[in-house]
Amino acid sequence: MSQKKTTFTERARWDGFFALDRMRGGTVRRKLEQDRYAWKHGTSFAETDQRIRDLIRHAVATTDYYRDYDPEIPLADLPVVNKDTFRNHYDAFRSVQFLNASDNRIMSTSGSTGTPLAMVQDHHKALCNTADSIFLGTLGRYHIGEKMAFIRVWVNNVRKGKIQLMMENSIMMDSSSLSDDSIAKMLDILKKQKVKCLIGYSSALGEISEYIRRSGTDMSGFSVHAILPISEAMPDPIRAQLAEQFQCPVQAWYSNEENGIMGIQSADSTAYYINSESYHYEILKMDSNEPAEDGELGRIVITDLTNYAFPIIRYDNGDTAIAHRKVRGDRYKLYLTELYGRRSDMLYDTAGNAVTPYVITNNLWDVPGVKQYQFVQYSAKKYELRLNGDPEKMDVTDILGRIQPAFGADAEIKIKYVDEIPVLASGKRKYIENLMPGYDSKTAAR
Repeated sequence: MSQKKTTFTERARWDGFFALDRMRGGTVRRKLEQDRYAWKHGTSFAETDQRIRDLIRHAVATTDYYRDYDPEIPLADLPVVNKDTFRNHYDAFRSVQFLNASDNRIMSTSGSTGTPLAMVQDHHKALCNTADSIFLGTLGRYHIGEKMAFIRVWVNNVRKGKIQLMMENSIMMDSSSLSDDSIAKMLDILKKQKVKCLIGYSSALGEISEYIRRSGTDMSGFSVHAILPISEAMPDPIRAQLAEQFQCPVQAWYSNEENGIMGIQSADSTAYYINSESYHYEILKMDSNEPAEDGELGRIVITDLTNYAFPIIRYDNGDTAIAHRKVRGDRYKLYLTELYGRRSDMLYDTAGNAVTPYVITNNLWDVPGVKQYQFVQYSAKKYELRLNGDPEKMDVTDILGRIQPAFGADAEIKIKYVDEIPVLASGKRKYIENLMPGYDSKTAAR
């Protein structure tokens, strides 16, 4: 898989960005070099402890939510919070030091799993986000300035203007419609405009890959050398298929709107490298705030080390993972060896054991006749598999044979044929959903 040649104008954009950064104090370049050093040598335990301590002292001194805590309180003694905590105590989390800062930035979550949340970020946090994005992009073979297509639903609050698109050398591609005609037009644009990098929802990239497979599209002449899925888990077979089609690595970013881009998937495994220079991760047990054992599935709890306008300390973002630290002396690297995504996407077998959603996504991606699918759990033993496609080509016995063993011989799996799997307001499709009574309350952050 060879790197496509960078054009003069693409290189000029890279150089121009850092020339401007240098004129403004060089914050982005310094943070990028800090990230690069940690990638090579690991993050310092002592420096991380100091960053956490500084953030807690700041939060106690400048926010109503933390003002009654001892500024020297250990991180583990602070409460675990979630989106509902932020919504219910929004003003109490805002630091008075940055309350009226004109260079604050507002980031709004998509609201895929609830009401959207507007997150305040101070200027330094925004610059750190930029540096982190650039560095993690380079790990995925994307360099700012290269022609890039961003595939998502472009609602008004995120839509970019022509000047911004020109400066970024990027294209907005709307995934509201992923009909065969729409995808064919997308591919035509990608080829003609010599796009080097694709960034977009995993589900949208997956449907593009499936169209290429079904239609037998000739993939010669494309310039894409980096594909960075975001927001949703991509089934391993689809990832491999997409990499083969474009002849380049597919490395998902791990990110959210509240914090930013926090990690990137390895080119040759499913593990994610987490940028511990900007984020401190705890993996807590599914049913308590005790640390999970090494290799145990647990809840991701994030402390954002760079946002002082809205301190995010011990934030349960709703995702689950298995983590592993590689320690060398006084430094470490953090990897999420398995990332399962939202707890609302977790499934359970009839005995109450957690089942990875990959059981569904990895088994249904290549079933003849299936265009889209959605798997729903209604109770401890009742499930429904919704299928959009050609029923005459679908082998229901084969489909059930692929997934039934994961849920138990007594699992009642109903097949339902539908015309379409609906798109959420955010533009994502929810392929896995758990609707068991009381499920949300059992999985809420403690």
